[in-house]
Amino acid sequence: MITLKPKTMPYNSLDNPYSDQSDLSHGAGCSCNSCSTHKKVVASENLPGSEETIVNRFVETAIVKSLFKGNDLNRRRFIQAVGEKTFKAALFSVLPMGLIQSCANDKKKQMQNGGGSQKAATKLEKTKLNIGFVPITCATPIIMSKPMGFYEKYGLDVDVIKTAGWAVARDKSLNKEYDASHMLTPMPLAMTLGSGSVAAPYIMPAVENINGQAICLHLKHKDKRDPKQWKGFKFGVPFEYSMHNFLLRYYVAEFGLDPDKDIQIRVVPPPEMVANLRAGNLDGYLSPDPFNQRAVFENIGFLHMLTKDIWEGHPCCAFACSEEFAKTNPNTYAALFSAIIDATQFSSKQENRQAISEAISPKNYLNQPTSVVAQVLTGKYADGLGKVINAPDRIDFDPFPWHSMGVWILTQMKRWGYVKKDIDFKAIAEQVYLATDCGNKMKELGYKPPSSTYKKHYIMGKEFDPSKPNEYIDSFAIKATT
Repeated sequence: MITLKPKTMPYNSLDNPYSDQSDLSHGAGCSCNSCSTHKKVVASENLPGSEETIVNRFVETAIVKSLFKGNDLNRRRFIQAVGEKTFKAALFSVLPMGLIQSCANDKKKQMQNGGGSQKAATKLEKTKLNIGFVPITCATPIIMSKPMGFYEKYGLDVDVIKTAGWAVARDKSLNKEYDASHMLTPMPLAMTLGSGSVAAPYIMPAVENINGQAICLHLKHKDKRDPKQWKGFKFGVPFEYSMHNFLLRYYVAEFGLDPDKDIQIRVVPPPEMVANLRAGNLDGYLSPDPFNQRAVFENIGFLHMLTKDIWEGHPCCAFACSEEFAKTNPNTYAALFSAIIDATQFSSKQENRQAISEAISPKNYLNQPTSVVAQVLTGKYADGLGKVINAPDRIDFDPFPWHSMGVWILTQMKRWGYVKKDIDFKAIAEQVYLATDCGNKMKELGYKPPSSTYKKHYIMGKEFDPSKPNEYIDSFAIKATT
């Protein structure tokens, strides 16, 4: 077995290739005073910490060296002129760096296993796919898999298609115009139940993001930070069957407001949120980003609170498809599933967020200033009230679709009258949220899944026990009248 030992690797192969302070020109065996001194600094401060990141660094260094034809002086001068972050982001935007690095790591694993691949080659039933997305940062893994090469890695030719809103995404999925789609986590539950649409069995094999939303208010309301002052306010949410709707309802109800009587909740497509706030059609919204941050950028609104402070780790968006697609195209579905899990894990690493921001900001994707997207993904952001806040977990990416999260969403659908009949919460959650499949796929790709599919959650300090959904609904004083 090949084992890479960071402490014994030549520094010129492992030092930061994007820094104008690093020297990549000397050979592995160089023992000059400069290299000997620098080697000590690198060994203690700059070396990657795992075999995978060592391989990734080798790949990046080789590419950077080739760009400058081995002339390290030109490399350093160029970086001094444009800046380290700009250089790195530009490189990631034109090269599928994640794909190249992943392939290199796969090759290393094959060598460790005697030269044989761990994954048997399978013929894909379909390689050309259409996947819909609504232009929000929650869709990061689905979007960035196109420019950063994750679909290509698994033999797929994917068109990611910008979609105006969730009703359109749902209808195009039901009409089979989309093979799969970026959806809100409540949507496949609702579609399976026939709530809000014709009933069709849908599956959700992976969550896209956790956290990542905010309550944004118009600047004229900066003196109304107590939700009890919001009586009569008009709020926007992106879709009825959304975490945004259910979290907003939960939040105001905890402050004694009935969301069906004391405020107005309107469905507004995410790209139209800021314009409606500016026009005075909305007093605020609980929206996906980057439209909360865009309101700050436009000096129209401020961030009242992040949704992670309502429910830390709550799910929001997901990768979903019909049961029919998965059964008809099992190999294609498996390849697509792998690409999404890989991309979600890549997105979960803070060090990749700036490059991802560059990749997904262009017009054909989010069509937003990179600075706005980066504030969301990195978590260092202006709140619209004069503060710069650092919250690295403002948005995060975790593919595991907890069954208990599905049960919670179903309790809120029942609480607010979106589901009238009695339902088997557990059975529906387990039919739609493919937690076991996701866990197996994560293991296959070398990631560690949770050991269970259920857990207790805490929303605004109140415990949710997924084994007692009806008791949970009954515990609320404010709910829809039947």
